[in-house]
Amino acid sequence: MSNFSREKPYNDLPALPPAADLESVPVLKAVTRAARALAELKGRTRTLPNPSILTSTIALQEAKASSEIENIVTTNDELYRGLSMETLGLSPHAKEVLHYNEALWSAAAKLSNSPLLTTNLFIEIVQVLKQNEAAIRSQPGTQIKNPTTGQIFYTPPEGEDLIRAKLADLERFLNEPPGDLDPLIRVALAHYQFEAIHPFYDGNGRTGRILIILYLLVTGLLEQPVLFLSRYIIEHKADYYQHLRQVTETESWENWLLYMLNGIEQTANDTSEKIRAISSLFDELCETGKERLSRPTYSKELIELLFYRPYCKIKFVQDAGLAKRATASRYLHELAEIGFVTPVKYGNELLFINHRLLEILGK
Repeated sequence: MSNFSREKPYNDLPALPPAADLESVPVLKAVTRAARALAELKGRTRTLPNPSILTSTIALQEAKASSEIENIVTTNDELYRGLSMETLGLSPHAKEVLHYNEALWSAAAKLSNSPLLTTNLFIEIVQVLKQNEAAIRSQPGTQIKNPTTGQIFYTPPEGEDLIRAKLADLERFLNEPPGDLDPLIRVALAHYQFEAIHPFYDGNGRTGRILIILYLLVTGLLEQPVLFLSRYIIEHKADYYQHLRQVTETESWENWLLYMLNGIEQTANDTSEKIRAISSLFDELCETGKERLSRPTYSKELIELLFYRPYCKIKFVQDAGLAKRATASRYLHELAEIGFVTPVKYGNELLFINHRLLEILGK
């Protein structure tokens, strides 16, 4: 690529789509497999009694994994406590992961009213992620380096006007009708382009991964934001960065597309299996609950709450309108007695943990 140098701002980054032949036989076969896996996942989400169960389970796992790619590491225990209790006392890493979760869901909610992927939406996402007034890069000097050796891998475009122009081109590509180019190829191209533009001082990787799921929602490939690639990227992290660099330096689009399409297929299959296991556990607890819980205690809504709030507490039962405080406390202790939840004391707070659900999510 004649005008590219790792040490110089890549101001000549071409707009999408590239001139290369993108639809090779291996790519088209991978598209078919990935589309089939996504269709299966889309159907699986409809088997849950309440799809909102996923908002506090699978999506939070994505927030954790996506942040881990940026060396922001926390534990499931701390995250679910953060959702169930005041964030006071949480580590800075846990707070950043919870901000990712917030950014994902606030962006998905905005798309339900205005299904357009725009520069303003990108900025809103990164501002929620960083909890500040983050804006498009305006100062020179940003470079992607090896943190150990200092070797420069890439220097993104510089100048706010130029960056905004390249984002405008990306907006057009994301929001135009797919035409002859399959949406799964488009989302892989768009993810590369966003990372290559690198519009922010920080938070580009996490914002770019959120855009993948938002595009799948906008195009109707999924109905719920449940397909997340971060775990796959962690497991194949060296390949991820290598393929990104190869696109920039040698226009090696096929390897990048195959990487992304295989990741979508594998992740969709894994997520379908998780949802199947969650549905099976929910059905089991409902059946067992009917047999072993007292008549006033058992309700399908109470069992649902244990999945929506894996770290449950008396207030959540009250807020759901299922019981007043004393009765809610009795309900949760009865659930603990038959092994549905494990009571754990955190300071002055007693939480009831759906440990079997957490085991499924941790696999």
